[in-house]
Amino acid sequence: MFVADLWREHSLKLHRQDTFKLSRDPDFAEKVADIVGLYLAPPAAAVVLCVDEKSGVQALDRTQPLLPMTFDKTEKRTHDYVRHGTVNLFGALDVATGKVTGECYQRRGSEEFLAFMKTVTAQYVNREVHVVVDNLGTHFTPEVREWLAGNPNITFHRTPVGASWINQIEIWFGLITRQAIRRGTFSSVPQLISSIENYIANWNADCKPFTWIADADTILAKVRWVESEVRKLTVH
Repeated sequence: MFVADLWREHSLKLHRQDTFKLSRDPDFAEKVADIVGLYLAPPAAAVVLCVDEKSGVQALDRTQPLLPMTFDKTEKRTHDYVRHGTVNLFGALDVATGKVTGECYQRRGSEEFLAFMKTVTAQYVNREVHVVVDNLGTHFTPEVREWLAGNPNITFHRTPVGASWINQIEIWFGLITRQAIRRGTFSSVPQLISSIENYIANWNADCKPFTWIADADTILAKVRWVESEVRKLTVH
């Protein structure tokens, strides 16, 4: 009982774990300040978009029918499945409104990325647009750079290497994964795509922006603390 009381007193939950990854990007602090500045104080009348791809989304079909949840039993599904193929989900989150634009492609190349960006930015003609993206090579090919040069109202902002958590579309990808994809049963790729499109439509019917409260100083202080803890464990 003493041990259990001690855990409760100090809010220790030994069954829980968190993950972390320290970015080694030499421009980490600068990039964090840039992106968080867009979240907390965007330029007047500008649009801030968070863009990324969720690759290899699988159309998984369980080998036996799913047993739905009842009042006294949990939902049950078989552990084994049939894999009917994959699709790549491109997503863009409007930080101010929470609206999501999403499209599915069979490939995740530069051609698909550029086509998606043209679709997304067509909604904001003659507006200043700031786009948060990661460092994937397909985001910065000569074709993409040429398109940006021809559209000076659009600016890309790179996330720090190894810090995808700062891109708000990742939050939304986590939601659709837990609420629609992972729990779904799909007999084909078209059925998976239809489920994704329905989720996006329902999301946008009542969308709200995510509330970002951490400023750059708070984030950098937390990172410095993690770095100091890692150094303590690695010093011999």
